[in-house]
Amino acid sequence: MKKLILIFFIIPNIVFASSMKMIGEKGILSEVNRTIEVKMYDNYYEPKEIKIKKGETIKFIVYNYGELVHEFNIATKKMHLKHQSKMMKMLENKILLGDRIDKKKMKELAKTDHSMSHSHSNSVLLEPSQSAELIWKFNTDTDIEAACNVPGHYESGMIAKINKL
Repeated sequence: MKKLILIFFIIPNIVFASSMKMIGEKGILSEVNRTIEVKMYDNYYEPKEIKIKKGETIKFIVYNYGELVHEFNIATKKMHLKHQSKMMKMLENKILLGDRIDKKKMKELAKTDHSMSHSHSNSVLLEPSQSAELIWKFNTDTDIEAACNVPGHYESGMIAKINKL
């Protein structure tokens, strides 16, 4: 039984943690170098490009000015594509409801499927007129981008390029 716990819980968490390290890490407020405001509209971000320096810790203040639920997620393109199936599952389970998030259902389903909680340090998921802060330390050379993985949004170009100076 202990081997099953190891296989189904510990190993996936180790893999997730190592993939997160590949793109940076959760930043610490006292180490923030600068703050960037990000405005999310329906299917685009302002700014469309974010310039960072390796080792920099950025505090993002993210606003959803759109009429739909949007996500601001820092990851590689490959990670975004993988995450999209989880976002589709949230849509199929009626957690994502166009202009709102059923947080009660999200909490309930997350008890048996952690991916439904959408609680990652590299991402915020916001309803219209909401805002949130995200602090991220860019300590790798990996090519990354910020994107919305709500079904259809990435495909329509809701991506902000993150370029290193």
